Amino acid sequence: MLSSIADIRKEYKLHSLSENDVDKDPILQFTRWWQETIASEIDEANAMTLSTASAQGKPFARIVLLKGYDNNGFVFFTNYESKKGKEIGENPRATLLFFWKELERQVRIEGRVEKLSEKDSDAYFSSRPLESRIGAWASPQSSIIESRETLEASVQKTKQRFPGENIPRPPHWGGYIVIPEAIEFWQGRANRLHDRILYTFIAIDNWNIQRLAP
Repeated sequence: MLSSIADIRKEYKLHSLSENDVDKDPILQFTRWWQETIASEIDEANAMTLSTASAQGKPFARIVLLKGYDNNGFVFFTNYESKKGKEIGENPRATLLFFWKELERQVRIEGRVEKLSEKDSDAYFSSRPLESRIGAWASPQSSIIESRETLEASVQKTKQRFPGENIPRPPHWGGYIVIPEAIEFWQGRANRLHDRILYTFIAIDNWNIQRLAP
């Protein structure tokens, strides 16, 4: 069993990445890759691993969805009272990781985390499908529940509480933005000699660009 797992191997050979060719701005470089990813019709291209840590430094990771990005940072939404929300409250730093295996690429983003404004959270919440808005009220995310039936009963109670489609955003639900301090672009290459380009924030519109050994 162990030897068969160790034998799983893929040779990367689609693209290369040079520090001489990347954009000076990592957000613009991300946009280049993002547009190529969308053009490639990769399923759930916005899926990313979000890693947080408790005040004691215990790490935890899960998949969330990117809901927007710009020069300020990378945005996702969740329950503030979930495990990730509590950890961000204790230790407002996080890492995001995209893995686009079809293009043999990864992007790793490290930075501090801040809540979005209530206005921005309200705007996104109102754009969500009705059942998702109901779920945000009904599910005590990360809490232990007795059964699936408990959750479904909570959904029904929420529907009775909000019989129409005008459902307000719960006060415990909203957006976060990861403000990048370092962004690494990883391009798979043959023989595990991958290309790794690291951007480190110095000041506004000023990033240090370095190549890392694979």
